[in-house]
Amino acid sequence: MLTINGRFLSQRVTGVQRYAREIVTEMDKLLQQSRFKGALPAKIVAPAASEIDPSWRAIAFKRTAGGGPLWDQLILPFASQGVLLSLCNMGPLVAANHIVCIHDVNILLAPESYSRAFRAYYRIIGPPLARRAVRVATVSSFSARMLSEFGLCRPEKVSVIPNGHEHVRRWRPSLSRYAATEAKRRPFVFVLGSRARHKNVAILLSIAKEIDELGLDILMAGAPCHTFSAIEAQPAPENVRFLGFVSDDDLAALYQTALCFAFPSLTEGFGLPALEALALGCPVIASNAASLPEVCGDAALYADPTSPRDWLDQIKRLQSEPDLAQSLRAKGPGQAKRFSWAKSAELYLDLVMALQGPAAGARN
Repeated sequence: MLTINGRFLSQRVTGVQRYAREIVTEMDKLLQQSRFKGALPAKIVAPAASEIDPSWRAIAFKRTAGGGPLWDQLILPFASQGVLLSLCNMGPLVAANHIVCIHDVNILLAPESYSRAFRAYYRIIGPPLARRAVRVATVSSFSARMLSEFGLCRPEKVSVIPNGHEHVRRWRPSLSRYAATEAKRRPFVFVLGSRARHKNVAILLSIAKEIDELGLDILMAGAPCHTFSAIEAQPAPENVRFLGFVSDDDLAALYQTALCFAFPSLTEGFGLPALEALALGCPVIASNAASLPEVCGDAALYADPTSPRDWLDQIKRLQSEPDLAQSLRAKGPGQAKRFSWAKSAELYLDLVMALQGPAAGARN
């Protein structure tokens, strides 16, 4: 029996929640195929406020009372059977046959990006959760190495199960009226903003004037947050446009019409936006740090995340060398195909099948 921790169904969709939704969707398809059909009953247990994806057919769905962080510890363990799979960093400490996906150790690499309350919760739950889980999954070789270096778990206990790209095929590129107006002003560099300091969007704002002199705008998308509010409270350069939250269809159109997608993070567990840009044929300039070279391969340009000059030089290259831009547009989709939700879902089901049986709990 497989029980899936469905707390992500009650949360706003960011990269981690998208990972869980896409993995579960592909698992549901696989569980309807001959290899797994009938061999692995599965259910997803979720808080009361959750909504199930109507396309799921093979995975049963159970709502329980409660919600929030304590739901993982106080409710979920008593509703679980067999192997428990938690896909979004956290899960119950008391589960005996538990696979948990820990996407990154950014809270240790960049603690200033997180609230004091979250840091305290992680210190209490995170390390013992990684030690007690029967298997730990993560999304890149870089994250696997960090889990080991920070002493969270042994290397032999970790499986690398990355993000995928197929979800972008469902997007239908079209811009909202506001986003379309902003995108039509001038050619632009596209950025996904975040309040987390390790996302490092400030480095692009520091060269906004020079980018303006190139005849380019900077379009920043992202839901309203403290960092964006602080930036907008000060006089922003005229060529910087804050789009706020944008839909997936907006994202697709922005990726496809941008001069490039700039991803200046200081650290990433994987870097899903860069993969999405590659899949949609958008030239990517990424940090030469953490997991990003692993994800982007030779299909992107790289810049030092601490050097504004590096970022300006790479933007200039793309603007002045159309053959280079075209080469990156051609390479991107091929690189993205190396990462598949379907393949990753199958890796999880293989892990679960290996853990089934009376001796599974003894492997913890």
